[in-house]
Amino acid sequence: MDAHDVIVSPRISEKSMGNALGHQYTFVVHPSATKTQIRHAVETIFKVNVIMVNTINVRGKTRTVARRGTKTTGKQSDFKKAVVTLKAGQKIELGGVNYFEQ
Repeated sequence: MDAHDVIVSPRISEKSMGNALGHQYTFVVHPSATKTQIRHAVETIFKVNVIMVNTINVRGKTRTVARRGTKTTGKQSDFKKAVVTLKAGQKIELGGVNYFEQ
């Protein structure tokens, strides 16, 4: 699997922004990616040193929508999330903009 196939997108949320101050960055990754594949992908794409990788399989939420007198249920997609801890003093910038420290 190629490095760009492993990392799907950065996970930009209020919690992930707060963790970026502690050198932890959150990414949505391919569901079958392992911790070593994630480590190598982050190191090759962003040119940083990774200390630790934690992964979480997140289940999609079930939603109920009532429309025109009928109830319909749906489900969001499941995804895999990786929290990557970098060496002290290093940071990740995406597209020239540091989304994690604003």
